[in-house]
Amino acid sequence: MNQSFQPLLFGGDINVYSVARAFHEAYGVRSVCYGKFPSGPAYESQIIDYRPCREIEDAAVFLEKVCAVSSEFSDRTVILVSCGDSYVKLAAEGKPQFPKNVIAPYVSGELINTLIHKERFYELCDQHGIDHPATVIHRAEMGYDFAIPFGAPYVLKPSNGVAYWEHPFPGNEKVFICRDRASLHETLDKVYASGYPDSMIIQDFIPGDDTFMRVLTNYSDQNGTVKLMCLGHVLLEEHTPHGIGNHAVILTEKNEALSEQLRGFLEGIGFCGFSNFDIKYDQRDGKFKVFEINCRQGRSNYYVTGAGYNIARYLVEDLIEGKDLPLCIADRESLWRVVPRRVAFDYIVPEYHPAMKKQIKAGQESNPLFYAPDKALKRRARLYKNQLGHFSKYHTYYEKKR
Repeated sequence: MNQSFQPLLFGGDINVYSVARAFHEAYGVRSVCYGKFPSGPAYESQIIDYRPCREIEDAAVFLEKVCAVSSEFSDRTVILVSCGDSYVKLAAEGKPQFPKNVIAPYVSGELINTLIHKERFYELCDQHGIDHPATVIHRAEMGYDFAIPFGAPYVLKPSNGVAYWEHPFPGNEKVFICRDRASLHETLDKVYASGYPDSMIIQDFIPGDDTFMRVLTNYSDQNGTVKLMCLGHVLLEEHTPHGIGNHAVILTEKNEALSEQLRGFLEGIGFCGFSNFDIKYDQRDGKFKVFEINCRQGRSNYYVTGAGYNIARYLVEDLIEGKDLPLCIADRESLWRVVPRRVAFDYIVPEYHPAMKKQIKAGQESNPLFYAPDKALKRRARLYKNQLGHFSKYHTYYEKKR
């Protein structure tokens, strides 16, 4: 085990487990992790020291835990990795108060807050020539008196995702698809009635099933230079109300032109650390259009590690070893999934089955949740139960959309 650094992760979902697995695969190190609840794939893992804390999203509690781990591992450099937007904000804004042996690879809170706020992010995209869906910004005081320069259906989502989830209401979803203007008005009313204080994004619906989606994961070093770009072709997403948009199956691919365009964006704004773009191909005009940026590695980040580009190594070689890494635009093929293989083949259009079978036959298939050295039986039993649950979830939610 490498004793010079200690990973400190925040979150409890697949994102956290994937990062912890990358650290364990590369260095044999056990990550310390804080999440809100004693549940999820990180809970009871043998490769993670998981510490539940309900108040961990409170800034004072977050700082207290960072300082405690800093003291606990005072002989090591603590690498802080946030695995959710709320934790990214806490890390970026609290960074000036962290102990000297803590490294948090995040830009300023000001830039983070600009990028995770979709309204301001789209303004930056316009400045840098990055294509995105046609967009209307709506605020509560506008009521129903506003023009939309594109037709239904409409995509509706919050500008401020962190504030949105702080104001739950019956029927709230990550993204709404409104079939007509009346449905749009009704949904806006529900969102604002919950107490949500910020703007809403109304966007042109880009046609096409899950296979029109792409995900691009990047690492920019501490000087703001992009060192890794790995593009994933999404073949299947989740379709539950709270999980919509989460990736379920990804096949890696290479698109140098798209990667170079977004590399220019990242280096132009001086971004450091991991970033992740959600993108959709618009067959109407042949353009890739960016939906959002995550100022962190995404929930599906193990598709990068599974393809042979271990994300933990990029952090350690840049931040601990000080290496000047070359730019890598990933070109190795692999298949990533977090649903059973049967679900993948049942719900992915047949034209992609040969490519999937090719990766399976070549041994280039990964599910980040199942890691041989992590033999905790209770955790594995929960995972198998959750995997079986995907059959009913897709039958319930995906079939309705067919």
